[in-house]
Amino acid sequence: VQLQASGGGLVQAGDSLRLSCAVSGRTFSNYCMGWFRRAPGKEREFVAAINWSGTATTYADSVKGRFIISRDNAKDRVYLQMNSLKPEDTAVYYCGALRYGCLLADGRQYDYWGQGTLVTVSS
Repeated sequence: VQLQASGGGLVQAGDSLRLSCAVSGRTFSNYCMGWFRRAPGKEREFVAAINWSGTATTYADSVKGRFIISRDNAKDRVYLQMNSLKPEDTAVYYCGALRYGCLLADGRQYDYWGQGTLVTVSS
């Protein structure tokens, strides 16, 4: 399974940005997906996760109410809509895929990862 994240960039505080993760190699709808991020000098942290059908989601408290995870199984893509961005959201964002389990916040349980896309939020 190959994951390709895109959509990062430089934005100002309060702006919105949508990240996309394209998945190839296996049946996308078989995988639960998640987004994680790693800020400079910090460990990787969970952002959001979504189940196979897109009917269930979970979020980190730090992004709840601002970020929305979604997926389009027809396009083999998972998205992260980021609204009301803050400087503390600055990080490299990674998408991950799970072979087993779903809606997990522990990145060690994810089996496949994309290369990451950088989001920089200026104040």
